[in-house]
Amino acid sequence: MTAIPRYRRLEETPFASALVSSGSALMRGESYDAVRFSEVDFDHIEASNALFTECAFTNVTFDGGGLRRARFRGAWVGEARFVGTDVAESSWMDVTLDNSVLAGIEAFSTEWRRVVFQSCKLNSVNLRHATIHDAIFEDCVLADVDFTGATLARVRFPGSRLADVDFAQTSLDELDLRGATLELVKGCQSLRGATIDYGQLIGLAPALADALGITVDTSPSGY
Repeated sequence: MTAIPRYRRLEETPFASALVSSGSALMRGESYDAVRFSEVDFDHIEASNALFTECAFTNVTFDGGGLRRARFRGAWVGEARFVGTDVAESSWMDVTLDNSVLAGIEAFSTEWRRVVFQSCKLNSVNLRHATIHDAIFEDCVLADVDFTGATLARVRFPGSRLADVDFAQTSLDELDLRGATLELVKGCQSLRGATIDYGQLIGLAPALADALGITVDTSPSGY
């Protein structure tokens, strides 16, 4: 797996000392370099095509609004909330999302490279046709997350819980589900290229049998 930058705290990032605080509104197509946004509520902002380079978002809330085709390069996102926000077609590279919530967001056709989600909650997130390479979801909760048609390469989920997650028509390369709790995983027929442990196999067996058209006879006599 490609080395993924891991930072437990904002202060550990290489750009922390250069950050300049700002509470200004975000603008469409604007470029932000080494800016820290803290304790800000972005209510229905429109910042599509914006560029964020080595920026930090701490204790902020995005309520609705749009970040479509925005680009994040070397960002830290800590204790943030994205609720009903449109981030479709955006790209995220060398980004850490810590203790954050993504709920009801449109994130289809997004690109995520060398990204770490740690202690995050993803609820009703549309990641259809996303590209996710070299990513870690650690101690996260993923509920009703749709990966349909997505490409996932070298992605891990240690300590995470996946509930009602859809992998239909995904393209997988070195997807590692070991260490995750799998609850109602859809699209099991598309899990070619994934690694699971024996316990997970037992749990997925009914869904795998159904996907393969296998009838399991549970009668005591077998007749």
